[in-house]
Amino acid sequence: MSIIQVDNVWKRFRIPHQKRSTILEHVASLLAFEDKSYEEFWALKNIQFSLERGESLGIIGPNGSGKSTLLKLMARVMKPNKGTIKTTGSIAPILELGVGFHNDLSVKENAEVYGIILGISRSNMKRLTDPIIQFASLEKFRDTKLKHLSSGMQVRLAFSIAIQTAADIFLVDEALAVGDMEFQQKCLNKFKEFKKDEKSIVLVSHDLDLIENYCEKCLYLLNGEPVIFGTAQEVIRRYLEDMKSGSSII
Repeated sequence: MSIIQVDNVWKRFRIPHQKRSTILEHVASLLAFEDKSYEEFWALKNIQFSLERGESLGIIGPNGSGKSTLLKLMARVMKPNKGTIKTTGSIAPILELGVGFHNDLSVKENAEVYGIILGISRSNMKRLTDPIIQFASLEKFRDTKLKHLSSGMQVRLAFSIAIQTAADIFLVDEALAVGDMEFQQKCLNKFKEFKKDEKSIVLVSHDLDLIENYCEKCLYLLNGEPVIFGTAQEVIRRYLEDMKSGSSII
């Protein structure tokens, strides 16, 4: 049985041609009955694949190819305009900064709140808060407000909380790119544990070695469209060939 099934998924954004930066400008345009024109931008087109339980998926492609958008659709942060995404089991998203965090709360408070949002009970969070902060190497910043932490520290905290969940699917968007070598190795060790437990990882990354070592399947996106879906080795080989020929830019 597929743990993730993506069928003919399309995602569109509407880009206004005229920029209005204040509420007054928006109200004025409504009162004047201005013709508001938009440009349609399809970030994803005709995405289709399935992933079996225990398999992991790498998503690769140049910047702006729709990788992070697809991850957000799987996390249900956004909805597709066409098509369906079906998942079996619980999901732990490790996406962009700010999702589920509050800048004026401390590291400890954010850990507790975000853990509960991800489905960890309050009683378990009391027990897990210290190990989470320790895994993120943020012991010295335990009572520091989140807004005083660097972006890398915030991602480390988000990752450390998410891996404590009993999720079946982990959605990871370049979380390792901001960590130091020690933290990256901690994350890679966790990936190994996930695979032993037959959990699935969907990983967006420009690190092709990472994708090849930890993902059985791979999806190569270009301009929002799937180029090839298959084993990590064959998809990465195709991507590297396109890079050499100038068909793709990383």
